[in-house]
Amino acid sequence: MARPASGEEHLELARNAVRIAKTADELRSAQALLLPLELGLSLEQTAIAIGRSKGKTCTLRTNYCKRATGRMAAPVAKRNLRNRANRSLEEEKVLLQEVFDGAGVGGVLVVPPFADKLRQKMGVPLSLSAIYRMLARHGWRKIVPDTTHPKGDSLVREDWKKNSPGCWVKR
Repeated sequence: MARPASGEEHLELARNAVRIAKTADELRSAQALLLPLELGLSLEQTAIAIGRSKGKTCTLRTNYCKRATGRMAAPVAKRNLRNRANRSLEEEKVLLQEVFDGAGVGGVLVVPPFADKLRQKMGVPLSLSAIYRMLARHGWRKIVPDTTHPKGDSLVREDWKKNSPGCWVKR
């Protein structure tokens, strides 16, 4: 036989929290306490009703009681950032303008030389793919394909083109 649900001392607080909840998490947390006490639901039934696992429902109940008694701080509001983002879009835009200040004025931007400068400004390690995704988010795009190696000699290349053997010609 399962033990009876506890938390009757927080029942009125949970009823009020259900009425004034602004987020789904706040609502679920209050419902995890309220449903077993008001309707006599088991933990499994409560979990199904609020759409969480049995373990998560139990955690929601105990955390709600801890917050009500003051043994636990209220959850801190989430940052207003995208998933795993280091900066907001506005901060990224300003940062890119600082690092690539003269790059968009008619020249071709080569990212790897600027990558270290950008990493220093951000203060976090960034892969080249993360930098390219950041540039794409802010409207930068690859305009000219990289057709030659930067350390290559154009005269030697042209000389080779002119004097290459004719073995490539179809007979």
